[in-house]
Amino acid sequence: MRNLTIVVGCGRLGGAIANYSSAQGDSVIVVDPDPNCRSYLTEVFSGVVYNFDATDESSLIEAGIANAREVIITTGDDNINLFLAHLCSVVHEVPYVYVRFDDPDKGILVQGTSIKVIYPFQLSKDRFSLLRAGLLERGERK
Repeated sequence: MRNLTIVVGCGRLGGAIANYSSAQGDSVIVVDPDPNCRSYLTEVFSGVVYNFDATDESSLIEAGIANAREVIITTGDDNINLFLAHLCSVVHEVPYVYVRFDDPDKGILVQGTSIKVIYPFQLSKDRFSLLRAGLLERGERK
């Protein structure tokens, strides 16, 4: 049974997602080569942190990729994120794969797959549009 959430990259975004998922009761594994990544994890995080390079497939296997229900990939490198998204989705058949791309043009490389893309640029632009329209000040949500 696949019941594990794996977060690859534990900067601000990855750490926030790991904290949120852990607080929701998910079993969470964080993968980041930097031992200092733990600074983004709060007291609500009850998962496990592995400090290795996620592009090392054997390490992902040892960490439990076979049990992953979802993988969220948030490193700062679009090319690594693309590689890992395909590895998790196609090779390891993880049901839900979310990937962060800074470059909106990268999205075409996962079109037609089950991989879902997060664009921080687009999210910021959308939030700005809501703020400018005054929708957030009135408590309205999109």
